[in-house]
Amino acid sequence: MHFYPTFFRLVFSGMDAERAHRIGFALIRAVDRTPVGWGLRRFCAPDASLATTAFGVRFPSPFGLAAGFDKAGKGVLSLTALGFGHVEIGTITGQAQPGNPAPRLFRLVEDRAVINRMGFNNDGAAAVAPRLWSARQRLTRRHGAHRPVVGVNIGKTKKVDIADAVADYLVSARELAPVADYLVVNVSSPNTPGLRLLQSVESLRPLLEAVRTTADDAAGRHVPLLVKIAPDLTDQDLDDVGALALDLGLDGIVATNTTITRGNLTTDATTVMAKGVGGLSGAPLKARSLEVLTRLRAAVGDRLAIVSVGGVETPDDVVERLEAGATLVQGYTAFLYEGPFWARRINRGIARRRAA
Repeated sequence: MHFYPTFFRLVFSGMDAERAHRIGFALIRAVDRTPVGWGLRRFCAPDASLATTAFGVRFPSPFGLAAGFDKAGKGVLSLTALGFGHVEIGTITGQAQPGNPAPRLFRLVEDRAVINRMGFNNDGAAAVAPRLWSARQRLTRRHGAHRPVVGVNIGKTKKVDIADAVADYLVSARELAPVADYLVVNVSSPNTPGLRLLQSVESLRPLLEAVRTTADDAAGRHVPLLVKIAPDLTDQDLDDVGALALDLGLDGIVATNTTITRGNLTTDATTVMAKGVGGLSGAPLKARSLEVLTRLRAAVGDRLAIVSVGGVETPDDVVERLEAGATLVQGYTAFLYEGPFWARRINRGIARRRAA
């Protein structure tokens, strides 16, 4: 069944990474619309023993797909059909934007890593919201009350001044909270100028307070709210964010986004430098992501959820994160290298370890 690495090497490895992503994603969506898709959903469905509850929401599996893969909300049904317990859509901004100029996505195959400087390319909150409403309705028809979960990750529109960032986030919160099972405020992408400045506690507090109030009002219910942080924060910054999350009564923290560092890479430095700026994700982030998880769990205890993401590739990685205190675990970069049955292998591996 694990034929995909060979397929990747023969078909996708020499292709522009963003073009390969578009083709692969289109194939996944196309298969889901055929009779084969019905069988695929049964084949990939997580075992019932993997059901997990986080911030009051039931997840069919603790393992999900991180934000960044589906930036438009067009593939929710097909991605959950592959076995992901949840799919986080986005990052979505208040206004539609094309993102940064291409090329802007690069593989470091030797390191099983990716560098991206996509720049929050997306269709905007108003366009994405009706797609997610439809997707959630169809998921309920397919799965009933125990359907996969749809998270939404929101960020700042690039052309909006940092001083007006709160108002921009609120545009997305109003549109998307009613169609989100949970909402994530992304202040940690390195590809939007000035965005990471919002990670300071002084800037983060009013932003999160405003988004929480607006989201709940727009949805007419409590929408679980999380904040996504960078792996490049200092330990003191992590402690401060944890304390702020507790003080505000947030539902959780997503840790971590991509890193701007370039350490511990096998790929030669000249090749890496030629790729240019951007966030690094994948296997090289594994150790730091685990460190951040451990630090945050020590800081917040069991009072809020932590979604661990960064360098997750195998069932052992997922189990390690769960045992280190993660409530949920997400992956993305390894999906590009492991192919469509990756989530199924992860879920089966977790189930076997739990049974043992």
